[in-house]
Amino acid sequence: MKYLHLVWAALSRSKTRTLLTLLSVVAAFLLFGMLDSVRVAFNSGGSVAGANRMVTMSRLSITQMLPYSLDAQIRAVPGVKGAAFAAWFGGIYRDPKNFFANFSVSPEYLDLYPEFKLSPAQKRAWLADRRGAVVGKALADRFGWKVGDTIPLQATIFPTKGSNDWSFTLRGIYRIDDPKLKGQEQAMFFHWKYFDEANDYVKGRVGWWIVEPAGADAADRVAKAVDRLSENSDHETKTQSEAAFNQSFAKQFADIGLIVTAIMGAVFFTLLLLTGNTMAQAVRERIPELAVLKTIGFSNRSVLWLVLGESVLLVVLGGLLGMGLAAAIVPAVGAASGGMVQLPGLLAQTWGTGLALMLGIGLLVGLLPALRGMRLNIVDALAGR
Repeated sequence: MKYLHLVWAALSRSKTRTLLTLLSVVAAFLLFGMLDSVRVAFNSGGSVAGANRMVTMSRLSITQMLPYSLDAQIRAVPGVKGAAFAAWFGGIYRDPKNFFANFSVSPEYLDLYPEFKLSPAQKRAWLADRRGAVVGKALADRFGWKVGDTIPLQATIFPTKGSNDWSFTLRGIYRIDDPKLKGQEQAMFFHWKYFDEANDYVKGRVGWWIVEPAGADAADRVAKAVDRLSENSDHETKTQSEAAFNQSFAKQFADIGLIVTAIMGAVFFTLLLLTGNTMAQAVRERIPELAVLKTIGFSNRSVLWLVLGESVLLVVLGGLLGMGLAAAIVPAVGAASGGMVQLPGLLAQTWGTGLALMLGIGLLVGLLPALRGMRLNIVDALAGR
């Protein structure tokens, strides 16, 4: 802090160069803050609302379907309070850009999701209609659907009668009161029995089971008992918490952690080159000034810390501005998604990682120029040699 005015004066020497470098640092840490929030959102795996639910899926892959015959066996396992099953459908509404999750489910599926609020009358209407469907309020609002509307979907996996055209009648619209779970209003559910009868290729197959244990203390015992049902068969299962299942489901689309790491690695490598060049040029231009500082009594160590302080201040200042902008933008992005992506904002771990990166990059890019300044020979420097 004693020489802060000297450090600041050095940064102000070439205002344009400092400003452009600062903007580059801001952009890098803005990107880091936003991408790390996305990574945390995808890796968080869900919410407390699903803490009492487990998912039984194929041990090989979530895309591997399981025989329906397991249903009665799973329900008979001691400690199972309730069970329901579902299968991914993957239909498209009018255009691939209109993507939303759509599943075929068993009749009691919604009973295991008390956070889904569906009126009793609409639930009865859905259960009574073989081709009936229910959707979340956010999804209904998105497309202007009303109860009684016909919803056409184009199959991407399961044709029916040689055609990809499926149609459903909207019988209910559910809502979710918890704002953290609003993304789950972007889904559509219809009857598995209709799907099983109408699709051309897959018969008697289920995607996964939702299993509700009698209590949290019974979860491990129930999971092991369920998995033993298909042990050493061609359809072995893996039962895990709903949070772990959500993570594995997201990874079917992409490994978000790997993507974020790759992008940020490229960004920070470029930043190292840019800021390193800036600091090297700044010190090279100020060699006579550094020599004068040594002449009037500054030690080699003082010159070293002056140059390091300059590089660290530049990176930390830009990094804090960038992450501050990310902290303001991330909640707005989450709100604009309509709840599809629940971004947690910039958590303490993101700030901690960001600060460590700022200090590390600042020290790294300033080290060689600082060592050069420290080793300056006064006579040679003043003589321009």
